[in-house]
Amino acid sequence: MLARAFGTENKSIICDVLGRAPDVEMGSIGDGWSLCRWRQFVGSYTLPALPQPIFTVHIAGKPQVKTWDRDGWTETSSIPGCATIVPAGMPTGWLVDGELDVVTLSMDSDVLAGQPHADQFNRMRFAFADPLGVALTRQILAEIYAPQAAERTAYVSAMVNALKAHILSGPPAAGNPAEIPVSDFSAYRLHQIMNRILADPGGGHSLDELSAMAGITRSHFCHVFKGATGVTPHQYVMKARLDRAQQILVQSDLNLAAVAEAAGFASQSHFSRAFKAWFGMTPSDFRGKERSRQG
Repeated sequence: MLARAFGTENKSIICDVLGRAPDVEMGSIGDGWSLCRWRQFVGSYTLPALPQPIFTVHIAGKPQVKTWDRDGWTETSSIPGCATIVPAGMPTGWLVDGELDVVTLSMDSDVLAGQPHADQFNRMRFAFADPLGVALTRQILAEIYAPQAAERTAYVSAMVNALKAHILSGPPAAGNPAEIPVSDFSAYRLHQIMNRILADPGGGHSLDELSAMAGITRSHFCHVFKGATGVTPHQYVMKARLDRAQQILVQSDLNLAAVAEAAGFASQSHFSRAFKAWFGMTPSDFRGKERSRQG
């Protein structure tokens, strides 16, 4: 049957890697799609090439999800509210720093053929903001978990078709998301703030500065930020600085004082205390362990 043949290949591969079945799944025989929800925990995972491309929505969990890019983990992380496209035939690596909750929509390559924007499924697009795609995915999940009825099944199918239409409409027009007018906090601004911190962990990133970028009060910003990412703004900045420090420790011979300064810490002692509290070892022990592993 087409229902068994399509969608099960992607699902089986992901099941083998994660060591568990999806929390929920549904599919369509004639429309060429298969939707699964996956919840996983901390670890690194290597996903073999998938036979069909997938559109992935990061709906909940921790903000520190990275993918392998050439010779290391990406500096940018996926956060709840982001979407990722994984093309067919491309092996990928994933680093999950905490609980992960994602929904995958596998798309039949034959269905994609001839679509105006099908080429977007030919390359990896990691952690881009897609508020509408996330909202549609959340609504689909809400209906799937509700008591089943004939009219609800038809509604879910219509919602999935709306999600497909949204995906196939192609990426948003070129431009800076910050240029999109918004009257309140939005996923676009959240994504911009996260990327700014990750691009320059050593910057000031005061709460006043970050909340001003979001266009909301300090207290509201802290509430929304933690609700979306699972951590406070201070914790997120701290983790970004520690991640950068890890890179510097492995890739350079700078002494600890210089590493602390480069990563944005006020002093070597503060850096060492924070590093050990977060990773369970001193910066020197981490450097020695990583170099021993690599050499």
